[in-house]
Amino acid sequence: MTEYSLPEPGSDGLSEIERTIGARESRRSFADDPVGIEAVATLLWSVQGLTHERDGVPMRASPSAGATFPMVAFLSVAPGGCEELEAGLYRYVPDEHRLDPAIEESIHVELTAAALDQAVVRGAPVTIALAADYDRTTRQYPDHGERYVHMEAGHAAQNALLVCEARELNACPVGAFDDDELAAVLDLPADLDPLYLVPFGERPGGE
Repeated sequence: MTEYSLPEPGSDGLSEIERTIGARESRRSFADDPVGIEAVATLLWSVQGLTHERDGVPMRASPSAGATFPMVAFLSVAPGGCEELEAGLYRYVPDEHRLDPAIEESIHVELTAAALDQAVVRGAPVTIALAADYDRTTRQYPDHGERYVHMEAGHAAQNALLVCEARELNACPVGAFDDDELAAVLDLPADLDPLYLVPFGERPGGE
């Protein structure tokens, strides 16, 4: 076998998704403007929203091994982060495409501290936090279930990042945080472990 030089990506014409992938990068600065509720709704749908049914089972936007759906998405809204939402923590309910209040006051300072005081979290008006119930997947896949959960977290975060890019929002994936501290800040039940943060916001002028 010999090496083969591949055609340039999209040499037969770039589709919208290909252009979005090509443009995506981690963007760590945000405008002072609040994020609109339509953008928030679309991002949450892209992470865990319902898309279709298979054999009577509702499927979600992110692939899930055996349709076990271990992932839970939370939304932290900083003061003034979204005009339509009060500051605090919300839990996304995929079946109803709804936000349920989880903590009825801002956790922005505490969230930033749990994320090792990273500027990208401190500056973000809104942050998606992904947590998972490992047992939902490891019961069905005892040998590789943990791996599948981590893969699903990556799928979900990438969906959000691509939607942000397509909507000209800035976003950056964050995996550096104190696990126990973040779980306490999010007031997670014992069956959920934090896995990922995706802070996002409006793009500053000039970017």
